[in-house]
Amino acid sequence: MPRRQVTPVALADARREGFHEIGAAAAASGVSVKMIRHYEKIGLIPPATRTFANYRVYSDADVHSLRFIRRARDLGFGIRQIDALLALWRDRDRASADVKRLALGHADEIERRIGELEAMRDTLRELAERCHGDARPECPILSDLSRQRTTQ
Repeated sequence: MPRRQVTPVALADARREGFHEIGAAAAASGVSVKMIRHYEKIGLIPPATRTFANYRVYSDADVHSLRFIRRARDLGFGIRQIDALLALWRDRDRASADVKRLALGHADEIERRIGELEAMRDTLRELAERCHGDARPECPILSDLSRQRTTQ
């Protein structure tokens, strides 16, 4: 990840040069201020340029990276996967096969999770079907939940 200048800048100069304060970067990218700080803290994005007053300011390229991260999060990619995707995105000599492999691996994981969710849904519907849903205290849903199971 590229390092930033550590010399603080004046806020007016930063604005003139097209930099965005963190709130504006958040609004433009769809990433919350809290998450921008978090992504910086964990190294997903480089440390922000700072003003003399220690405010974070972001370039258009930074906002573009934040939009990339937001879209990847919307598609369910995890932080490690996004870090890998960002590295591939920044590497102009990358092989698209590497990107495709990562995307298809994620799609496979989503498919596995969908199967798990469908199984949960089916179990809940079957339990609810067996429940009388009246004033009686017997409830197959609670009975099933209280049953001791072995871990897989």
